Amino acid sequence: MSRINVPTRDDVSPANQALFDTLKKGLGMVPNLYATLAHSENALGSYLALQNAKSSITGKAREVVNLVVSQVNECEYCLAAHTMIGKMNGFTDAQVLEIRSGMASFDPKLDALARLVKAIASQRGKIDDTLLDAFFAAGWTRENLVDTIVTIGDKTITNYLHSVTQVPVDFPAAPKL
Repeated sequence: MSRINVPTRDDVSPANQALFDTLKKGLGMVPNLYATLAHSENALGSYLALQNAKSSITGKAREVVNLVVSQVNECEYCLAAHTMIGKMNGFTDAQVLEIRSGMASFDPKLDALARLVKAIASQRGKIDDTLLDAFFAAGWTRENLVDTIVTIGDKTITNYLHSVTQVPVDFPAAPKL
């Protein structure tokens, strides 16, 4: 049960209405979690700027981060959304489930990323050196490390927003691990 309402386009400021229009045009809908950010005059625009900022962590790598962090934080909303997006990026159902568990045995580079992200998210950044060494040995760079941490922060924002608000999930439910 939702703890706060999901605002409609008519409920939000003109600036957020313009963002709703852009989201609807691009996604075909305004996801409930994005709409919830529009309770704030600035949060939706700020979040979208963060999410759409240039990064060396893109495509499949970004979905690995999103899925692992959402699993660590037990966010049913983000797990549902990123299971769908992960499959749109070419992951199979089995791969999505494995990624959520913090591994990607089907790709050594993504596996090192998933393992590192799980440790960072679950241990609040206090990781073992061997995970960082494995990340770099797999071909990731210092730039990738910093961008991974920023992406973890991005996903943590929406994970926490959903945990607090409990707005309805408007994507197909992700399977349980």
